[in-house]
Amino acid sequence: MRAFWTSAHRYAGLLTAAFLFVSGVTGAIISWDHELDDLLNPHLMEAHTPGAAQDSLALAHQVEARYPQVRVSYIPLHVEEGESLALGVSPRYDPRTGELAQPGFNQVFVDPVSGAELGKREWGAVWPITQETFVSFLYRLHYTLHIPEMWGIDRWGIWLMGAIAMVWMVDCFVGFYLTLPARRQARAALSAGAGSKAEPAGKTWWRRWQPAWKVRWQGGSAKLNFDLHRAFSLWTWVLLFILAFTAFSLNLYQEIFYPAISKVSQVTPTPFDTRTMADKRHLIEPRLPMADVIWRARSEGQRRGWEDPVGGVYYSQEYGIYMVSFFQPGGDHGAGGVGPALLYYDGVDGRLLGERQPWKGTAADIFVQAQFPLHSGRILGLPGRILISFMGVVVAMLSVTGVVIWWRKRVSRRVVASQRQSMLQRA
Repeated sequence: MRAFWTSAHRYAGLLTAAFLFVSGVTGAIISWDHELDDLLNPHLMEAHTPGAAQDSLALAHQVEARYPQVRVSYIPLHVEEGESLALGVSPRYDPRTGELAQPGFNQVFVDPVSGAELGKREWGAVWPITQETFVSFLYRLHYTLHIPEMWGIDRWGIWLMGAIAMVWMVDCFVGFYLTLPARRQARAALSAGAGSKAEPAGKTWWRRWQPAWKVRWQGGSAKLNFDLHRAFSLWTWVLLFILAFTAFSLNLYQEIFYPAISKVSQVTPTPFDTRTMADKRHLIEPRLPMADVIWRARSEGQRRGWEDPVGGVYYSQEYGIYMVSFFQPGGDHGAGGVGPALLYYDGVDGRLLGERQPWKGTAADIFVQAQFPLHSGRILGLPGRILISFMGVVVAMLSVTGVVIWWRKRVSRRVVASQRQSMLQRA
């Protein structure tokens, strides 16, 4: 049985190694995505005109007037002093061509005081990789590998990385099992411990397993490589499993995770879970202006006693849903916890469709809320992001050391087989 699981671990590791190496390296970097973006692109992120900021909605209308082929789909309602107003835009359907417009950008940065446009970019662009798109390129590479749309489906990369996460999740248990003392060794250790008055059986068993947790720094490159792979896997096992599970849940949320958890527990669906996404030719034009949605959300938040103000509003033209988020200025990047409170409104008739309050709802609701904050480390704030960045390096290291272990054993087996063949020929 151990030989079977050894083979399973070997081939699962070889299957996932390259993907996990990319995810590990990119994950270590994008834990600091906003900070890196600010560092690389101060011309977009900073605004230094003195004075009072203009109304965000008015600035959004100016952008739509300049670029009629786009709709401003996300508006932050307040910005911190010295920061630009980052507006998200979505392409409109062009009836003349029968296709979505291709403006070449999905973000516009505006000076909130003067209203001057500071620049625009395509967040997540594949090519060319520029200073302005570098961080977002890594972000999308992390979970999609930038696999392009094929046969009208643009989720191939998401599905692939979700499948890799499922294999990784199972392999976490297989790898842990293989670190345990072999059955014969375990039986011998327990027998020796049971017959000894000096050392209890459990302590003898632990003594057999203890080397797996240690790294022989002076034992040569082969032993060091093996120990790094085994010991770091053990010391970080819980975090590795959390990363694997949350990667699966995030990438395969609609396909597997949400349907599965709904079968075993009560989950409160969001409006996005209950509506079918419209195709590109039938995007839903909002009849309710953003200003009205903001007014309704602000009144509703005050009625509920929410302390945070309306921080931003997003409109999905594929679902016809407004999503209004409540947070303090500067809190849109997620300082900790499971994210802001949300209200959902119908874009056509203005009905309140639902809500999301952090840390509230059924146990399954809170579990669902925690998936991205756990994966990104933001659930613990800055310490969590540091930890996840470190774990990205660990995942990349485990991928490399695992392949090196396999390669060295493969070379060794070939040498032994060659020597055996030579001996048979001489005989």
